Amino acid sequence: MRQQSSPHLSRGFSSYGCALALAALVALAACSKKEAAAPAPRPVVASIVHPDGQALQAGSLPGEVQARYSTPLSFRVGGKIIERRVRLGDTVKNGEIVALLDPADAQKNAASAQAQLDAAQHNLVYAQQQLERDKAQAKENLIAPAQLEQTTNAYASALAQRDQAQQQAALAKNQLQYTTLVAGHAGVITAEQADTGQNVSAGQAVYNLAWSGDVDVLCDVPESALAAFAVGQNASVTLAALPGRKFSARVRELSPAADQQSRTWRARLTLAQPGPDVRLGMTADVTPAVPLATAAAQHGLFTLPATALFHEGRQPAVWVVRAADNTLELRRVTVTRYDERTIVVSEGLKDGESVVLQGVHTVSAGEKVRAIAPLHPEDFAS
Repeated sequence: MRQQSSPHLSRGFSSYGCALALAALVALAACSKKEAAAPAPRPVVASIVHPDGQALQAGSLPGEVQARYSTPLSFRVGGKIIERRVRLGDTVKNGEIVALLDPADAQKNAASAQAQLDAAQHNLVYAQQQLERDKAQAKENLIAPAQLEQTTNAYASALAQRDQAQQQAALAKNQLQYTTLVAGHAGVITAEQADTGQNVSAGQAVYNLAWSGDVDVLCDVPESALAAFAVGQNASVTLAALPGRKFSARVRELSPAADQQSRTWRARLTLAQPGPDVRLGMTADVTPAVPLATAAAQHGLFTLPATALFHEGRQPAVWVVRAADNTLELRRVTVTRYDERTIVVSEGLKDGESVVLQGVHTVSAGEKVRAIAPLHPEDFAS
């Protein structure tokens, strides 16, 4: 005989199943909320920064050998060059004639000035004789005082004309001498800028003369290495044309302002004992006594791409990824220079810190991130 189930028992099992299903759904929802509360760290483009000098692969800077003094040689009057006595690379002595202008016009001017001087001298002699006669006659009251005054004035006028003629003659003589170009110092001809038969104006360069004596090495110094090239600092110089030899040098001069294009400072170092085999124009490597990386670290300059710059109010700042917990920190910095693609930071950063380079306006302080290197580092090169 079959037994029938109670309706109350069926409804109890149904309610129990619904409760189990509801509990499972609640558990799944709780797990989902727990997973959403801990998202993966956000990737950001960042890079470890170092002082500028540590990025230099070599401890030296390229340079060039030049004479300490180099001046153009030019005529002090205009004219036509009729002779050049030296050529490029020739060694000249002090007072040596290097070129000549056509002297015809200058000779005529000098002759004319000399003739005027002779005439003025003759008039002065006549006026002096007349003055002496009138003075003698005035003592005897043979002439009127007014006549003596006229004679005195005539003598004074003749004397002034003679003096003027003397100056004109001297000037004409100098103009004639200026048609001869003379080297004012011993040295080497490093450039020819005019040729025989050419008409040149007064002051137009004909040659360039590099003086003998002290020899300098010129190099362009970046801002991060300025401390190593202060005036008076020692350095060693090697020349590609003279392998195996090292020369001592001292910084003699450092330009007060940076070049507008290269943003570097021109330094002049004087070689202690260059020797005759050191030729002008040789390429050199200049190694300062203070290592470049050390100088840069002392200077504390960091070059960053302009895309890393953020602002906290009106103050410049950058995002720094803290190494301890990989969270973002907004760090105020001091920017000493703004360039087209880069900025130079002097305060606020330390060597080895990681700085966000891109997307600085999409992150927030305290955010946990994962630093990744730039896909194309050359885009962020300074």
